Amino acid sequence: MTPSPAAPADLVITGCTALLHTGGQDADQRIEFVEDASIVVRGGIIEAVGVGIDLPDAVERIDAHGQLAMPGLINCHTHAPMVALRGIAEDLPTEEWFNDVVWPIESNLTAIDVELGARLACAEMIRGGVTCFADHYFSMDTVAAVVEECGIRAHLGEAYFSSQGPQGREKSLEFALRHRGGADGRITTALAPHAPYTVDDTDLAATAQLAREHGLSVHIHAAENRDQTDTSLARHGLTPIEVLARTGVLTGDLDVLIAHGTGIIERDLPVLERTNGRTAVATAPRGYLKFAWPTTTPVRALREIGVPVGLATDGAASNGSLDVWESMALTSLIQKSTEGDPRWLTSRQALDHATSQSARAVGLGEQLGSLAPGRKADIVLVDLTGPHTQPVHDPAATLVHSARSSDVRTTIVDGRVLMRDRELLTLDVPGIVRELGERLPALVDRSHGRRIQEYDT
Repeated sequence: MTPSPAAPADLVITGCTALLHTGGQDADQRIEFVEDASIVVRGGIIEAVGVGIDLPDAVERIDAHGQLAMPGLINCHTHAPMVALRGIAEDLPTEEWFNDVVWPIESNLTAIDVELGARLACAEMIRGGVTCFADHYFSMDTVAAVVEECGIRAHLGEAYFSSQGPQGREKSLEFALRHRGGADGRITTALAPHAPYTVDDTDLAATAQLAREHGLSVHIHAAENRDQTDTSLARHGLTPIEVLARTGVLTGDLDVLIAHGTGIIERDLPVLERTNGRTAVATAPRGYLKFAWPTTTPVRALREIGVPVGLATDGAASNGSLDVWESMALTSLIQKSTEGDPRWLTSRQALDHATSQSARAVGLGEQLGSLAPGRKADIVLVDLTGPHTQPVHDPAATLVHSARSSDVRTTIVDGRVLMRDRELLTLDVPGIVRELGERLPALVDRSHGRRIQEYDT
């Protein structure tokens, strides 16, 4: 009996240079580049990758000569709908930024504003090679619907303050349980208390208990800057990281994603080390520069104790963009300056943070972060033929210090092409911008004198 032919693959990519992870212990040894490689995708999963592999028939084929294939970037901490506030609160200290502009405006938010902001943010991220983002915001049912529609991957949490009363925490839990595994598995969820300075110890302890009971992770701002750490020490005799440990959030049996951590100090390191790699930190360096914070995320110290550090942008209201490519370059440059050592962070180390460490940070280290058989087919193709990227002596250096987000030609999530040759296939940007523009006057009005919270730290 003649065997039936194998079903065609969903997608075959040929002729690319592929960024592969070798499994070495040192970040500089973990990444290699293989020329004239091919990638076979079936059922949203990478089936094969490499040189000289058998290429089956495919529903869709992409000739990627002159392009580099790499794992999709992950924005490990953002507030996607805040693109609607891009550029509205500039050149301000942190306290004025929150109290005088951002939190008064956010008291106006409606679900429609959140939806339009999320649509625009997803369009920006897909065009910039981001295939997954960790979002921490309000009206997150709306964000989840946008994620499902546009095809991107997301790790979502409904933010809450203790000033909302118990219902804030309950709403965060209900959201996490309702949407866990949504969008055909592209949505994962977390509990999302805002920060130790806006969520009291009772709520933090309750959050930790709920996370354990329901198998959820926690996504929280903590030790965002050194002022917060100093204020916490003065008021409580504990750093924000120690507050999280005291309340049971950082105990080693929960997966916790800490946003920013530029205020992490030496006494915090043993606390973080005891979590056995289940705590991660997201660094978003552009915002720290804009706020003139005196310190940055201590990437080297965290790496030495086994804490993954993923790359992020924070919201566009503080960053100006959702460009993770820029975050990768800035992380490398700022670490060199901070450490006074040009050998740290190297380009390959920066790529390791942008890929495998970012995947670990959002709890998807076994599924994302590398191009390998069995991994999710979240892939971006980067054009390195432009004058600003030629010649390519070292692909790692070219990607980190010469390439730009606009060099991403194609973005693929779960094997589905969301952008091909710079054309977005799942989002209508002109329509989004037009509708958002009509809503901006009501959104940015601050004459009511309200704010959703008080920044006092």
